[in-house]
Amino acid sequence: MPLSEDEQRILAEIEEKLYESDPALAREVSSTTLYSHAFRSIKWAAAAFLVGVVTMIVTLRIHYWFAFGGFVIMLAAALFFEHNARKLGRVGLQQVTQSMRAAGLKDYLGTTSTKMRDRFKRDDEE
Repeated sequence: MPLSEDEQRILAEIEEKLYESDPALAREVSSTTLYSHAFRSIKWAAAAFLVGVVTMIVTLRIHYWFAFGGFVIMLAAALFFEHNARKLGRVGLQQVTQSMRAAGLKDYLGTTSTKMRDRFKRDDEE
């Protein structure tokens, strides 16, 4: 059921107030989708899986119970990965890869170095 004109006007006013009060939050909310959130969670799950592997290998020499803890970390990360991969699905994966191609891999991965460079440039100018 579509919104009435009055409801659309109220929604537009709420959006304007959000952009005025907290533009960073409004920008983040408008750019974050279910797909981008699921992809970010998949990256964290992969990192946690690697931590579990390293924990299991390193602690295997100490005691097998500690190594079992690493295995539990791996299992939890794999389940979290699978859950978010199902959320992402084929359409979400296509959307994420298209947005990465459009922005360029350097833009996707290089924002931290750009921020650091800008921070040091400001210090040099003063």
